[in-house]
Amino acid sequence: MEKAPEAFRTISEVADELSVPKHVLRFWEAKFAQLKPMKRGGGRRYYRPEDVSLLRGIRFLLYNDGYTIRGVQKLLREHGPRYVMDYRRHAEEDGGNALSGAHDIPDVAAEAAKSMGAHARRAADEHALGNPDALSAILGELEACQRVLMQAKE
Repeated sequence: MEKAPEAFRTISEVADELSVPKHVLRFWEAKFAQLKPMKRGGGRRYYRPEDVSLLRGIRFLLYNDGYTIRGVQKLLREHGPRYVMDYRRHAEEDGGNALSGAHDIPDVAAEAAKSMGAHARRAADEHALGNPDALSAILGELEACQRVLMQAKE
């Protein structure tokens, strides 16, 4: 017998639906304050449909888009749970980039890859392994990338 969409779900049902172990759901509860399933006698959890939607969004961000837990926490803080619940829909509407446009979250990895891609091509052209000036330029770019990563971390 199928449950109604508005019915509460047990942790086992949610774990099966999202293809994640139960201990991961418990861990996410500890990391994301917005996740608050109802707890009954003996600590048995019951997830509301909103909880399941939020978990689905968190799972998508972590497993499909490569976000870290801190990154998802930042999204929740800045945009709220509704944004994370609807993230997958936003991603499909924006052609796979739900954070395009008005959202000011830098894609540090893409910036670094673009920058290093140009230098890698130039280094290959100049035979950088034998050219100290080319190696020095590459080192400068790596240090700049490191500064960008450190700023994004803060």
